[in-house]
Amino acid sequence: MVIAPPAPATLPVRGTAARFPVHRIYCVGRNYAAHAIEMGHDPDREPPFFFMKSPTCLLTDGADMPWPPGTEDVHHEIELVVALGKGGRDIPVADALAHVWGYGVGLDMTRRDLQAALKKAGRPWEVAKAFEASAPCAEIVPAERIGHPAHGAIRLHVNGALRQEGDLDQMIWKVPEIIAHLSALFELRAGDLIMTGTPAGVGPVRPGDVMEAEVAGIGRLRTAVA
Repeated sequence: MVIAPPAPATLPVRGTAARFPVHRIYCVGRNYAAHAIEMGHDPDREPPFFFMKSPTCLLTDGADMPWPPGTEDVHHEIELVVALGKGGRDIPVADALAHVWGYGVGLDMTRRDLQAALKKAGRPWEVAKAFEASAPCAEIVPAERIGHPAHGAIRLHVNGALRQEGDLDQMIWKVPEIIAHLSALFELRAGDLIMTGTPAGVGPVRPGDVMEAEVAGIGRLRTAVA
């Protein structure tokens, strides 16, 4: 090696000192109808679309999220996180859940002002979505302990006030369908994370705000904006 390789990105695992190694982070856009509407889009069940964050975007273990440069408008988006334990290509919907190792709670933090400009120009979203610490994530809970939740409350509070609330059963594309679609486009690998979309109520945060995210039956995530 001509330079020292970076340390691998990992997430804590509930009930153990072991860590879950993260390979890639896929994100699903506009996967709750009410959120699609609030962002000015038709919520019809069109094919899902995806974007990516780097594993270096992860913020773990309840650390504070530093305010990112180049923006005046950072928004929160709570998401169910799916952690894959094995990969594959062209995975059938009926087999997809066998590839899931566990679940977690995450935030897709977004430089909304930059995203709006990128959308208007027809350009990719990475600058708005894939900045450092843009993916706060809680511990991963093994599916063997909790099963594969298809419904349950998903909500986010900022400074104690409810901002986002929905239910996992409101996802337009369910977890098995998301995995099947992704595996038709990429060879999925063990260690891949999938952020599955956010319910309505996305909005801005400012330095000093405290975000508390929860998915019923899975876990909680608390992080402050530094």
